[in-house]
Amino acid sequence: IVVVAVPEGLPLAVTLSLAFAMKKMMNDKALVRHLAACETMGSSTTICSDKTGTLTTNHMTVVKSCICMNIKEISKESSLRSELPESTLKLLLQSIFSNTGGEVVSTKQGKHEMLGTPTEVALLEFGLSLGGDFQAERQASKLIKAEPFNSTKKRMGVVLELPDGGLRAHTKGASEIVLAACNKVINSNGEVVPLNKELLTQLEDTINQFAGEALRTLCLAYMELESGFSPKDPIPTEGYTCIGIVGIKDPVRPGVKESVATCRSAGITVRMVTGDNINTAKAIAKECGILTDDGIAIEGPAFREMKQEELDKIIPKLQVMARSSPLDKHMLVKQLRTTFNEVVAVTGDGTNDAPALHEADIGLAMGIAGTEVAKESADVIILDDNFSTIVTVARWGRSVYVNIQKFVQFQLTVNIVALLVNFFSACWTGSAPLTAVQLLWVNMIMDTLGALALATEPPNNSLMKRAPVGRSGSFISNVMWRNILGQSFYQFMVIWLLQAKGKEMFGLDGPESSLTLNTLIFNSFVFCQIFNEISSREMEQINVFKGIFDNYVFLSVIGSTLIFQIIIVECLGTFASTTPLNCTQWYASILIGILGMPIAVILKMIPV
Repeated sequence: IVVVAVPEGLPLAVTLSLAFAMKKMMNDKALVRHLAACETMGSSTTICSDKTGTLTTNHMTVVKSCICMNIKEISKESSLRSELPESTLKLLLQSIFSNTGGEVVSTKQGKHEMLGTPTEVALLEFGLSLGGDFQAERQASKLIKAEPFNSTKKRMGVVLELPDGGLRAHTKGASEIVLAACNKVINSNGEVVPLNKELLTQLEDTINQFAGEALRTLCLAYMELESGFSPKDPIPTEGYTCIGIVGIKDPVRPGVKESVATCRSAGITVRMVTGDNINTAKAIAKECGILTDDGIAIEGPAFREMKQEELDKIIPKLQVMARSSPLDKHMLVKQLRTTFNEVVAVTGDGTNDAPALHEADIGLAMGIAGTEVAKESADVIILDDNFSTIVTVARWGRSVYVNIQKFVQFQLTVNIVALLVNFFSACWTGSAPLTAVQLLWVNMIMDTLGALALATEPPNNSLMKRAPVGRSGSFISNVMWRNILGQSFYQFMVIWLLQAKGKEMFGLDGPESSLTLNTLIFNSFVFCQIFNEISSREMEQINVFKGIFDNYVFLSVIGSTLIFQIIIVECLGTFASTTPLNCTQWYASILIGILGMPIAVILKMIPV
C-alpha cells in the first residue's frame, strides 16, 4: 500500500516531459540550456521582445534620404549621385566609408562583400551605389581617433587627418541626438548655412516622416577641427554641420503579426523594447499588432525618471519602449516581476542585455545575432532569431505543464482507489483483494508506463487559447479534482460491488472462487486504469481520441500494458496470485474499464 501511495513516478514524469519537450524544441529552432525553462515559458504572462532581428528580418537597406535638404527615394534606378553637388558627395562618401564599424572586401569573383552590423552594411551598400570606392576613401585620409557606437550615447565618431593636413570629425547616430549637436547644415546648393529654426523644423519633420514609415533614421554630420587636436582629446559633441538623414528599412518578419495575435489570445502581453526612434518603434509595433489603441509608447529616458506611483499607472498599458538602454529594460523586467507579479520572458542579443536576461524568469538569447555573454545568461537560445519561435517555445512550455497535470490526475486516481479498496477490504473481510505483486504491477502501469504515455503528448492549438497559469496559479486545478474524485468514486463503487456481490453475479463457488474473484477485481481495476489513461489525454475536451494515432509512444504503452496484463492473468498465476479467467469474465473486466470513459464525458460536462 505504501509503495502505491507514494507518487515516486512524479519525478520521472516531470523529467520525461521536460526532456521530450527539450528534444522537440530543438527541432523547432530553440535550444534549451536549462531543463526547467521548458515549463517556465509555458507560465509566462509577458514577453519583452527586441525589435531588430527578432520582430524584423535584420536585412536592412537605405530606401530614403534627405541630403542637401532634398528628400529622395533610393532605388537601383535612383539618380541621387548626379543631383548632389560634388563637394557634398565627397563629404557624404567620406562620412559613410570612414566613420563605420563595417568593412568592404572584394571576393575572388570581383564582387563586393560587406562585413559588419546590418545597419553598417546598409550604409556601405548606399555608399557603393553612389559610386564610392571604400578602399580609396580609407587610404585618402589618416584615422586619428575613433569612438565606437554605444547604446548610451547612441552615436559614433571619428577624427581624420586630411591629405592637405587639416582635421575633420565625422559623427553619425540617432537622428534627433546628432541633429541636436548640429548648428549648421548643407543646403540645396551644397553651401554650408546656419541651422535656423525653419531648417531645423524641416529636418525634424523629415525624421518624423521617415520614422512614421517604419524606417530607422540616422543622421550624418561633420565638423572641421583646429590643428591642435590631440588623440587624447574627446571628439567634440556639438558644433557639427548636418550632411543629411537616411531612412533604413528593416522589414517585419513573415508570421510575426500572427504570432503576436496568438500570444494575445493566449493571455500573453507582448512588449517591444528597442533603441530606435519612438515613431519608428510605434510604426513597427502597429505593423506587428503589438501597439493597440489603448496602449502606451514611451521613451527610455522618460521611463527611468518616473516615480513608483507613475510606473504603477503606466506599466500595465506599456506596449512600446523606444530609445531604451539596457538598464531601462532591466528596470522594466524587475518592475513586472516584483510589483506586478508577472512571469516575464525577455529576449536579448547584446552583452549589455545580460542583466535583463538574468533578471527575467526566462531569458531568450538570439542564436545568430547574440553574443556569447547573452547566450550564457539565457535559459533558451532562439537559433533562428525569430519571434515566431518564441511563441513555439511558449506552446511547448504549456504542453509540458498540462502533460504533468494529466499524469498527476491519472496517478492520484489510481492511488485513491487502490488505497481505499485495500483498506476497506482489509477492515471488512480481513484480507485485501489486491496482492503486493499486483499492486507493484499497477504501480508500474501508473508510474513508468503512465509517465511515458502522458508525458509525451505533443502540444495542440487549444493550449494557446487559454489564459496563462502565471505565478500564483494552483497546479491541481478544480477541473483535475472533479475528474479525480469522479473517476475514483466510480472505480471504488464498481470494485466494492464486485467484492460484495461478485461471487453471486458470476456464479463462483468452490475452493478457487475467492482467487477467481480477486483476479477479476484485479483485472477490472487494471482495465479501469487503461481506459482512464486514455480519458486523461484531455482534461476538459470530450474527444480524447483526437491525434491519438499520431502518438506512437502512447499507443505502444497501451498495447504493451494489455499484452502484459494478459500474460500476468493467464500465465503467471503462482507468482501474481491470479488464475485464468473465462471469456465472460474478460468481457466483464473490459466493459467495466470502458464504462469509465462515458463517466469521464459526463464529468467533463459538470462546470467547476
